[in-house]
Amino acid sequence: MEKTQVIIVGASHGGHQSILELLSRYGEDVEITLFESGDYVSFMSCGMELYLEDQVTDVNDVRNFRPENFPQPNVHILNNHEVTAINEEKKTVTVRSASDDQTKEYPYDKLILSSGVTPNALPVPGTDLENVYLMRGYNWATKIKAKLEDPSVKNVAVIGAGYIGIEAAEAFRKAGKEVTLLDVIDRPLGTYLDSEMTDILAKHLSDNGIEVMTNAKIEAFTGDEKVEAIKTSDQEIPVDLVIQAAGVKANTEWLKGTVDLDDRGWIQTNEYLQTNLPDVYAVGDATLAYSIPARKKMPIALATVARREARYVVQHLFEKIPSKPFGGVVGSSALSVFDYHFAASGLNSFTAAKAGVEIRSAYYEDTLRPKYVPEKHGNTKVSIQLFFDPMTHQILGGAVLSDYDITAQGNVLALAVQKKLTVEELAEADFFFQPGFDRQWSMLNLAAQQALGEEPFVE
Repeated sequence: MEKTQVIIVGASHGGHQSILELLSRYGEDVEITLFESGDYVSFMSCGMELYLEDQVTDVNDVRNFRPENFPQPNVHILNNHEVTAINEEKKTVTVRSASDDQTKEYPYDKLILSSGVTPNALPVPGTDLENVYLMRGYNWATKIKAKLEDPSVKNVAVIGAGYIGIEAAEAFRKAGKEVTLLDVIDRPLGTYLDSEMTDILAKHLSDNGIEVMTNAKIEAFTGDEKVEAIKTSDQEIPVDLVIQAAGVKANTEWLKGTVDLDDRGWIQTNEYLQTNLPDVYAVGDATLAYSIPARKKMPIALATVARREARYVVQHLFEKIPSKPFGGVVGSSALSVFDYHFAASGLNSFTAAKAGVEIRSAYYEDTLRPKYVPEKHGNTKVSIQLFFDPMTHQILGGAVLSDYDITAQGNVLALAVQKKLTVEELAEADFFFQPGFDRQWSMLNLAAQQALGEEPFVE
């Protein structure tokens, strides 16, 4: 009996999970071919800061998997192979091999697209100057690492104060560089957290020697062959190195005219993660993911999302009509900013407004442990923000922040959003108490109780 031919495009989280699921569910009954356009298979860009700060075993270990992790004879992982077209009528893909610049067609029965995203270069003059870098992928990681250790690089500008930009700024500051962090919006991390928490983090960045410039309109990078300055609308900033971390775009140019895309290039899928082409599915960062709290599709570029989507697709790959639609995701993430740690889940004020979702927010600050434990013994301050539906009180998002690592509480918030708990239910949820760790009412209990206007708990 002929094996079912499954082709996967892209070797990041969605591609990796697809292979795992296919082997677990169908074993030798499927012939799996994965194409990766780059030379290096499955570099984890989310591990780049750990590599830059020498907190990994080796740069070659910062990856999801190695091709040799799949020795099965029915698994074929081909790097330096770029899929350039889908031929719908023939059910083939056209693939260009970088080693010999030859093209070949490969047949598929099922096709899973996990083509991912590419970093944005600013649409201004000078992006082709030497020492203007992007912050994504294996090649850029090794280049940036070399600049960390280069004594001629003294002034570094990082453009984009999201997760990746914050990580780059922190790594260079720890390496002793003068760092300027620029963003076009009014505060760092402004798309991830509300102002109560970003105010804390902006001050902390400044206290650690990073100059934060918001509302920055960048007009050009200037210099003679090598970048020497950033020109903004009102000043010039001398630099030896520029790191661009100003967002991403879907790697879908090659799909135009074949697979339905929205006006920003995201792959459009139905509730079963199927594209407009028969037997062609799409997962991961290049798609719009169904957000449980927003009740609509949004760009949510997270490894956790890609893996859940890939798991769902393979589970239902051979059902004519899948037995259930994809259940959606919450969208949760975490980050350290020098001494602070935060985790965010679901919606916040920014993402809710963008999605057209009405929310109410409640902000709570208190100590982590009972008041009889002094600060010198670890009783630090904790900040919690909850976002919920003003009519039903269903929890739609939240965030936790402290200089003590409480990011695991972000997983509690994620589960609350996924299971559609109300503020009332979170206010009464049964958590452990031990004064070495927490309070008689958990911090999440207390945050929910305050959101409901209850009398403050004093101990």
